Amino acid sequence: MIFSIDYLIYMIPAFILMALTSWYVKSAYNKWSQVRARSGLTGAQAAQRLISASGLYGVQIRGIAGKMTDHYDPRNKTLNLSEGVATAPSVAALAIAAHELGHAMQDSEDYFPLRLRSALVPAVNIGSNLGWILIMLGLFIGYTQIAWLGVIVFSAGAVFALATLPVEFDASARAKRMLADSGMIQGEAEHQGVNSVLNAAALTYVAALVTSILQLLYYVSLVGGRNRD
Repeated sequence: MIFSIDYLIYMIPAFILMALTSWYVKSAYNKWSQVRARSGLTGAQAAQRLISASGLYGVQIRGIAGKMTDHYDPRNKTLNLSEGVATAPSVAALAIAAHELGHAMQDSEDYFPLRLRSALVPAVNIGSNLGWILIMLGLFIGYTQIAWLGVIVFSAGAVFALATLPVEFDASARAKRMLADSGMIQGEAEHQGVNSVLNAAALTYVAALVTSILQLLYYVSLVGGRNRD
């Protein structure tokens, strides 16, 4: 069976890490979304000023529904900001808006890790389903070569998670520099808030990588064990 006690042994640490990371992100966001930035700028206003200062005139800002659903869409050069970020003059809002703008800067500079991650998206979409099917099929018919092919295809998810790290870390580093250089964030407390929000968000990508690797290791052990049998 694919899902067994062995699967839980591999994945329980990942589930715990993901839960702790989710709690930390929400805790940091909730805390600093209640702290008003001295600049008085909302996330959308800060993003617009930073867009002008960076010369990214083709980037548009759009409000979207949801909480912490903020993202940059390179297809239409749009900075999508949730209501809690776009309309709030909080430290958390400025941190998140600047982070997403960091992705827009990466896009304008043709930043290689971003291009690599984008190129991996089709492989991940296919591999997440096809890999599992090939593993099941190979084990069912007793042809481990097919199962190993499934493991290789499934590993695209772990590669994607790894490729995501430099993209997100760089966007956060850009955000911190932009906010500090522009004076939108002032004082030690506000800088601490920006660091807290962005570092918490970065941990989600680390947790995703750990989860992908543990799941991949489980499938490797499953197929390898069947080979020994």
